[in-house]
Amino acid sequence: MSYSSDFRKCVLDYIRNGGSKAAASRRFGISRTCIYKWLTAQDPLLSEKPGPRGPRSLDYQALRQHVADFPDATQKERAAHFGVSRHSIWYGLKTLHITRKKRRVPTKNSVP
Repeated sequence: MSYSSDFRKCVLDYIRNGGSKAAASRRFGISRTCIYKWLTAQDPLLSEKPGPRGPRSLDYQALRQHVADFPDATQKERAAHFGVSRHSIWYGLKTLHITRKKRRVPTKNSVP
C-alpha cells in the first residue's frame, strides 16, 4: 500500500520536530522500516510504483543475429553483450523459438 504525500509529510514533520521514530511508528500506525526508508530517500514524498522502469531494451533481431554469429555463447555472455539480465535473454530466446540443440556425438555402443 502506498501512503499519500500529505501523510508522509505529517510523519516526517513529527520526527523533525523532535519526535522519535518509534513514537511516530506507534502514533501513525506504520512500521519503523517504512519511516527509515522515507528518511533516507532522495524525495520521501514521492511514491514510486513497483514494476518495470522502462521499455524493453532487448532488440530481438539483434539477438537472432548474435545467435547466428556466436552459436556457442552462453546466456550470461549474451546478457553482458546486450546489457540486460540473463532472464531477459532467456525470455528473448524463448520468444524467438530458439532452443539449445545438443550435438550428438556417436559412441561405440550407439546404434546408427
